[in-house]
Amino acid sequence: MLRAVAGQGAGRVLGVNLRLRRDELGISLSELARRSGIAKGTLSQLESGAGNPTIETVFSLSNALGVPVSALLSEPPASDLVVVRSADTDVLSGDAVDLRMLRRLESPGSLFEIYDQRIHAGKVQHSAGHPGTEHHVILTGRLLITARDQTQELGPGDYLAFRANGPHEYAALTDEVKSVLLLEYPPDVHPAGLDSLHTG
Repeated sequence: MLRAVAGQGAGRVLGVNLRLRRDELGISLSELARRSGIAKGTLSQLESGAGNPTIETVFSLSNALGVPVSALLSEPPASDLVVVRSADTDVLSGDAVDLRMLRRLESPGSLFEIYDQRIHAGKVQHSAGHPGTEHHVILTGRLLITARDQTQELGPGDYLAFRANGPHEYAALTDEVKSVLLLEYPPDVHPAGLDSLHTG
């Protein structure tokens, strides 16, 4: 016996996500019907939020659209415009580094976390390593980063990326350094969060 995925809420969310993904791919309902093996009339009902999809239907659509099931059943952003106010985010402070998480983004191949990072003047931050790749863009100040047995001095506008699974450290050479830190995780890694980032 086939079971429905959920009630009206899931059907509405599925409908919105189906339409968004189909528009992104530039394919018609007829083409989606061909790819998924689901009747065009059923797809039309699903997109309008009127259908009551089964798990098998959702998996077929997931395969046909090339997205994980969660992408079809998760609420889409409320707006195409996302604003994160400084006053609305918490700061994780350490002796040498302050971090504010700005955004967490998931894509089929990776998970990304974007941070506003401040490295205190004259301080050194050590990390024993963690999963993923760190991407740094320096906004102000001069930063010395040692990673992968190499040391690089960076200034405003400079970019550096490295696999962060080994020991690494940051040192603000003069004034406080302001930077954007993007952490990129492979799809099979579930990061522990801020507390594992810069601890030694």
